[in-house]
Parts: sequence; C-alpha cells; structure tokens
Amino acid sequence: MSEHQSKASTQEVKAEQLPLHCPMDESSAWSSHPRVFLPFDKEGHARCPYCGAEYVLKGDVGGHH
Repeated sequence: MSEHQSKASTQEVKAEQLPLHCPMDESSAWSSHPRVFLPFDKEGHARCPYCGAEYVLKGDVGGHH
C-alpha cells in the first residue's frame, strides 16, 4: 500500500455529484493525480486506483446507474 493509500478517507457522494471522479473538484488534492472517473460496485462503493480514496454512494440515485 502506498503512502497516499494509507492516508485515504471515505467520502460520501450524492446523486447530484455523479458522475464521480477523483480527485473531486472541491478536494484540496485536486491536482494530486490524473482525473479518473470511478464506477460504483453493487453495494455503492468505489475506490480510486491512484490514491486509494474510498467513496460511498448515499441516498437515491434516481436515473443514475
């Protein structure tokens, strides 16, 4: 596990923030690695392959997949 992955935190994401990309625009680390769009698994979790940040989808996603 890299230094960035060991410091990663879990962030909640709402439907209006989709599609999800890391780093997110409001993140202080917005320029820390290339922007990558992340898919959620069936349980509503996603992980960035660059920094290890974890995301959890909260609430109703409506028309989003």
